[in-house]
Amino acid sequence: MTAVIDKAALDEAAREPRWWQAPPRPVWEDEPSKAGVAGKGVVLAGACLAVLFPLWIVIVTSLSSKKTITEAGGLVLIPKDITFIAYQELLSGGQVTRAAIVSVCVTLAGTLFSMAVSVLAAYGLSRSGSLGHRWLLMTLLATMFFGAGLIPTYLLVQSLGLTDTYLALVLPSAVSVFNILVLRAFFMGISPELVDSARIDGAGDWRILWQIVIPLSRAVIAVITLFYAVGYWSAWFNASIYLSDQSMMPLQNVMIQLVQKQEAPVGVSQAIKTGQISALAIQMAVMVMALLPVAVISPFVQKHFKKGMLTGAVKG
Repeated sequence: MTAVIDKAALDEAAREPRWWQAPPRPVWEDEPSKAGVAGKGVVLAGACLAVLFPLWIVIVTSLSSKKTITEAGGLVLIPKDITFIAYQELLSGGQVTRAAIVSVCVTLAGTLFSMAVSVLAAYGLSRSGSLGHRWLLMTLLATMFFGAGLIPTYLLVQSLGLTDTYLALVLPSAVSVFNILVLRAFFMGISPELVDSARIDGAGDWRILWQIVIPLSRAVIAVITLFYAVGYWSAWFNASIYLSDQSMMPLQNVMIQLVQKQEAPVGVSQAIKTGQISALAIQMAVMVMALLPVAVISPFVQKHFKKGMLTGAVKG
């Protein structure tokens, strides 16, 4: 009896992990220590401060009077004598107002066009029996590694008569192959039984796409829409090479001209000359106007990133 008890105790002791042995579960599944939690908090707080501190300076400077900016010697850290005169001057109907309207219209129209093309292409490529499926997929993948270059692209846009038109801000960069592949991977992850049952009920491809595929793919569609919208809103290169008319320039190009050349936009130069406002406040206000739409929209789409982007990328 004693021998049996001793053997059972030895077996139990043998099953217990020693200090030199690996833990029974991965390290990342263990409960974090108090020091680890505190360290993560410090790192996250530092990262947030590094992002928010420059943004705070830009916003405060844009809302400061010329006297406050002069006393601070440039950028303002502590708000004082808050005034909205910079934004009033920019939105009074001058060049910046026109550029903002151009950016909004190009972003809306370009995002809608890009999403329509990307969703249709992704749905067609997600159906393995579609016409030219493999050839089209290989062609799209090749464009991710090989490109014609800037000069041939410019000559193509010029030959199509798109220079000095708003179409030049949309068509040359209308479709991203990466976004199509992410959408395709997500569409392929949709249960085939749903599509087959819809076909048995007499639904065609358009109805399947509109009533089944798109409703089930709202997360990834929201993420890709944000990608396209941010890309169009932040784009400046196409306008700089395809547009020569300054009245057609989007907001980003006006901001670049203002910051690099230290020139006041048309309509506010008189206010700067008379001392009503500082040129630095105008520059910071234009930056805030360029950043504000993305900063406002991003939190509403953030919840879809994990479900949409990561799931679509993994399921290919």
